[in-house]
Amino acid sequence: MKHNTNDPEWGIETIAIHAGQQPDPHTGAVTVPVYQTSTYEQDAVGQDRGYEYSRTGNPTRDALETSIASLEGGDFGRAFASGMAAEDTILRLLNPGDHVVMGNDAYGGTFRLISKVLTRFNIDWTAVNFANPTEIEEAITGNTRMLWTETPSNPLLSVVDIEMLAALAHANGAWCVVDNTFATPYLQQPLSLGADFVVHSATKYLGGHSDVVGGFIAMNSAELDENIGFLQNAIGAIPAPWDCYLLLRGIKTLPVRMDRHCENAEKIVDFLTTHKKVDEVLYPGLESHQTYKVAEKQMKKYGGMVSFTVKGGGEEARKIVGHTKVFTLAESLGAVESLIEVPAAMTHLSAEGSPLEVDDSLIRLSVGIETADDLLNDLDQALSY
Repeated sequence: MKHNTNDPEWGIETIAIHAGQQPDPHTGAVTVPVYQTSTYEQDAVGQDRGYEYSRTGNPTRDALETSIASLEGGDFGRAFASGMAAEDTILRLLNPGDHVVMGNDAYGGTFRLISKVLTRFNIDWTAVNFANPTEIEEAITGNTRMLWTETPSNPLLSVVDIEMLAALAHANGAWCVVDNTFATPYLQQPLSLGADFVVHSATKYLGGHSDVVGGFIAMNSAELDENIGFLQNAIGAIPAPWDCYLLLRGIKTLPVRMDRHCENAEKIVDFLTTHKKVDEVLYPGLESHQTYKVAEKQMKKYGGMVSFTVKGGGEEARKIVGHTKVFTLAESLGAVESLIEVPAAMTHLSAEGSPLEVDDSLIRLSVGIETADDLLNDLDQALSY
């Protein structure tokens, strides 16, 4: 099903509000209705009106798929019940004996899925530094079918050159998969840079309010969309209509929220880089960051995620995150409220002992849209507990 129907002259702010979200033709309602139904009346045997069963298709889900595909500049999009469901669906395109190359600072859930689930089906994997093209080339084998990246990555915030990665994938008969959760389509559009698939945890910035879980895949190939659509229906890990409605509501404010996320993050980075308890600050917008030049070329702004290491190791990191009052100690990210966590003990615990193991002194911030001074004062008092 072709999903991108926006006017090619629209700006991304207009797309976020209008693509897939036209007023209801029956009532004039300006908000997409929640079609809370499992099945649909047919006019005759095998003659439906475009919908037959809500696992296969639902009008509210169609609106969401149109919206996000349009934001990504993609011709096709498919929505899922979670980001991991979306990732699992892409990975089911692989066959026994295939090989995946991924970044060595991937999200813990992605690593767990590939290393602990797919290996049971004879899928092999290698994790390397995606900032180094030579390492990627050396990791590719005759069985490599996917190069899988997050950019910026989670939690080290490395930015991968998508054009380089896509060219390398295609030269070796592989697909290029880009997790665009951290950047969002407002800050970068991987399909325009050659990626075959863009995947999202829509739970994060797209939803933006910590009240819904969802996932998404965008692509430009009709053949890949047909394959993903088949798996979407066959597996059934689809979002409920109400979840689609919540995501559509969140997407409308994505551009203005991202501007504030980025603005607040930059102020926090400025504060952290001069603090005596902070050892290193990781942020794509810092000229000292190893992938700054790629970020400057590829991204509109540098995002709302900030990571930093503290002097004193993991014990000190745990004490600091336990003293914040505005930042909430919690997993997840990308919502209006600011969150803080220790990845080694929380989101990335599954990577312990692997090539993706995270420094236990690392603290990750998801910078929200609160008053910047309140966030700065909170970090100051927590670091000075």
